[in-house]
Amino acid sequence: MALIAAATTMALAATPAAADEGGVSFWLPGIFGSLAAAPQQPGFSLTSIYYHTTVTAGGSVARAREINAGRLPVTVAANVEASLTGKADLAIVIPSYTFASPVFGAQATVGLMTVSGRNSTSIDALLNASVLAGPFAVSGSRFFNLSETDTGVGDLYPQLFLRWNAGVNNYMTYLTGNIPVGSYDPNSIANLGIGHGAVDGGFGYTYFNPATGREFSAVAGLTYNFKNPDTQYRNGVDFHVDWGASQFLTKQLQVGLVGYLYQQLSCDSGSGDRVGCFESRVMSVGAQVGYIVPMGEIQGYLNLKAYKEFESENRPEGWNVWLTLALSPAAAPPPAATPTRRLALK
Repeated sequence: MALIAAATTMALAATPAAADEGGVSFWLPGIFGSLAAAPQQPGFSLTSIYYHTTVTAGGSVARAREINAGRLPVTVAANVEASLTGKADLAIVIPSYTFASPVFGAQATVGLMTVSGRNSTSIDALLNASVLAGPFAVSGSRFFNLSETDTGVGDLYPQLFLRWNAGVNNYMTYLTGNIPVGSYDPNSIANLGIGHGAVDGGFGYTYFNPATGREFSAVAGLTYNFKNPDTQYRNGVDFHVDWGASQFLTKQLQVGLVGYLYQQLSCDSGSGDRVGCFESRVMSVGAQVGYIVPMGEIQGYLNLKAYKEFESENRPEGWNVWLTLALSPAAAPPPAATPTRRLALK
């Protein structure tokens, strides 16, 4: 179970096609899943994730993305009908270390996530310019397309987790953030980095009964965003909940449901904010299947989960798939029982 916990809690990333500035947030919903707060095996672990997402958005997000990138004047935006399509394929790698000695009575884990891959964004727009003057003045309407792709590496995400165990009840607190060193261009509509720092923290709970194989986990957190120095835009405070529920059909095979809620709590701000409050929201549900693979002194865990989003506001909506492979030290075998000697009494 420690290996599954490592796989479901060690991925923290900025969604490349996800409101906030241009519809992009630091938090990637779906990061946490089943057994998020369960204890882990002490030692080094390595989690690798292939993440794919395909999303679409209507006029508000598409226009905001163009306005923030300097591609569309605010005075013209009201005359534009637009739609956005985004696709991303990311490789996420997270080395981590779990300490054997307790910290504040909890098990401590530190990690650093790296992201690389490809993010493509396309905007189709119809400009009704018959009433406009100046460089945008044309007779009738005009259709145009803007497509851009960013291939490279993203930002860095340091992580700290503390976990407490009390029988079938498990508790967790975490702290993470964003170091904006990844590929980012303030004039582009497609980026792998988000261009600003962020701090995120929260709490999690896992119920797991090994006797029945039933499990439920939920993790809630808040994101505080720093101002983007390139655009002078500050994203509002974000609230998010990730959850997972599963049943172990055997000691190795796991099936279940997953989901998330993302809600922006405060308005965007800053001198570079030209689109207003722009609070965002999205919800999702999906399914998962996992399999534990014994590998001698190392134990592997494969997990596949997929989400379908709905009820989005000021944020692209679509579907995403996660394929995770986690490697961690195998649990030590239980000590051999000491033979009992029987004394024959005469």
